[in-house]
Amino acid sequence: MNIGTMIYTWLRGDHVGVDEFDNRYYHSTKDKRYGREKRWVLYRGRAEATKVPPEWHAWLHHMSDAPLTEKAAQSKDWQKEHQPNLTGTPEAYRPQGHDYKGGAHAPSRSDYEAWRPE
Repeated sequence: MNIGTMIYTWLRGDHVGVDEFDNRYYHSTKDKRYGREKRWVLYRGRAEATKVPPEWHAWLHHMSDAPLTEKAAQSKDWQKEHQPNLTGTPEAYRPQGHDYKGGAHAPSRSDYEAWRPE
């Protein structure tokens, strides 16, 4: 976390709420940006934008005036749990044939055949 952001938050930030990832959300009605209040998030751990759940994303980007209620934030039974971007982590998706999975895949009819000069 940037020390400048922390100081600005202590001086001008009004705490709005916390999400399930323990990210903290703030706004400042005194300082305006493009005629609207400033809104920001202090991430728990590494700053990764994909850790912001949809209900808070809507509030951060001024799509809603207030964060969604807990009832609205409840997911339906057919929805998956929100996950941050896993690219570059051990949990990242790696398809069959990926180097980390042995690099071998089943041959197919469209496999590349190198050109050989005659």
